Amino acid sequence: MNSVPFRWARPIAMLAALALAASCSLPKVGPNKREIFAGSVQKEGDAFIVSVNDRVTRATAVVPALGFSNGFQSAGQLTSDTIRPGDVLGLTIWENVDDGLLAGEATNSTVLEEVQVDSAGFIFVPYAGRVRASGNTPDQLRETITTKLEDQTPDPQVQVRRLAGDGSTVSLIGAVGAQGVYPIERPTRTLATMLANAGGVAIQPDIAQVTVIRGNESGKIWFQDLYDHPELDIALRGGDRILVEEDTRAFTALGATSAQARVRFESQDLSALEAIAQVGGLISTASDPTGVFVFRNEPAEIAGQVLGRDDLEGAQRMVYVLNLTQPNGLFIARDFVIRDDDTLYVTEAPYAQWTKTISLLAAPLTPLANVNTLFGG
Repeated sequence: MNSVPFRWARPIAMLAALALAASCSLPKVGPNKREIFAGSVQKEGDAFIVSVNDRVTRATAVVPALGFSNGFQSAGQLTSDTIRPGDVLGLTIWENVDDGLLAGEATNSTVLEEVQVDSAGFIFVPYAGRVRASGNTPDQLRETITTKLEDQTPDPQVQVRRLAGDGSTVSLIGAVGAQGVYPIERPTRTLATMLANAGGVAIQPDIAQVTVIRGNESGKIWFQDLYDHPELDIALRGGDRILVEEDTRAFTALGATSAQARVRFESQDLSALEAIAQVGGLISTASDPTGVFVFRNEPAEIAGQVLGRDDLEGAQRMVYVLNLTQPNGLFIARDFVIRDDDTLYVTEAPYAQWTKTISLLAAPLTPLANVNTLFGG
């Protein structure tokens, strides 16, 4: 069979593929650099696009400030002897007579075990009546009871013991070794010792946050700061609630990276370089190291410092551009801080688009070549 008609098949197919490539967009993971820059304020868009340098890294290196207020830090430690409502006391009373008011015939002492302090802070002692115990130490309460009994029996001797009770307790919940309600005792008067008493934290210490709620006030710190900053190891108060939870901050990774996902922070301070590493790094055949973008809604104060302006109001849409191929590009990416809810986007390399174009052009030629071979071309 004459193969002349098939001589024109290959050029025709090539022209058809070129027309197809020109008339439609190639598949891609998202916008390219040109399309992102088209959304800048300079081109009538609504985002400020900024190339990251050392000055920008310093202006944007802001992380959430955690800590306790002066009210928490200035509170002194409670003495384990201070009596509070709910505490349980043990009383022993000796009388200097053979037949006393409280003692039996065979002994001159009386033991009152497990006398609980009521919600108003009082206890009842026979012949002494209702006595305020709350706010006193055992020794102060002993003197009060002794004074009240002196009118009833000569030279009474009183011993007061503070037993384990529920008057001064804190509750620990969340990611601790053993959740529960714990009394404030001599070894566990501070936050760090109480956490240790509950088995410590049950998550990675670097991303553990500790919240203390006291009445209507609360404070939050990083668990690691308890040991780096001893002043944060605050004294506890009865009724405190302690919550230990994992850091909830996260960023979104999209584009030509090894993984596209919402990713939790793995450290207190996360750099752009670490964020790229967390998602598996760049793809050598697809990622463009000159097109690493960080999208963020930046507070006006920080945006003003970055842009050198003082007329901004409200959060500003900022797009930070990192070029890893620059001489100091990796250092800048290492110093640029990623914040909560940031979007990390990596554009595709021109090579990846070229490869897709070649594949699209070559696809129509394969069946035509097979037909040409079939008919003896």
